[in-house]
Amino acid sequence: MDDFLDNPASLWPTVPPTPAETPPPRRWVWSAMPPDERQDRLRELRTWVQWLRHTAELHNDIPSCWYRHRWTREMLTALYLGWLRTYEGERTPGRELAEADWINTLLALKPHMKLPACAGGHQEPPPPPPPDPGADDEWELYLATSADTTAPATHPAEAEAARMNAELDPPL
Repeated sequence: MDDFLDNPASLWPTVPPTPAETPPPRRWVWSAMPPDERQDRLRELRTWVQWLRHTAELHNDIPSCWYRHRWTREMLTALYLGWLRTYEGERTPGRELAEADWINTLLALKPHMKLPACAGGHQEPPPPPPPDPGADDEWELYLATSADTTAPATHPAEAEAARMNAELDPPL
């Protein structure tokens, strides 16, 4: 073993290299996962949500039936993946306050996870309204005729954008 006075790096644990055949991590898109993967990922998310509810004292803010509510599940998935990147990922220069940013994101989402209907036990969300039979035709008419979709492109700060572009790409 190296003498740590000559080589302090010898004290650091070595990280085994990642095998080349390991696929890069994927984003979590619940509907795109096969059922067995979806179940495994939900188990993983549940473990983390239980930790979060306990650690951040959120048992009154995140209902125990969170997994039955798709939007709450999406928010918790985003928080989990953000937490992994923040606390377990590699340090990115310029992101020294990433942990505080993650906590601010949690605090911003917290009110949206509270489901008053489920305070006394799980309540199924109301079913979506039936589709409007003329909605597709109305949509296409809007796309074809609305000034929002047919007006020529304009930039609200065209002069400033041109100056900024000129600074980035000065003439030769």
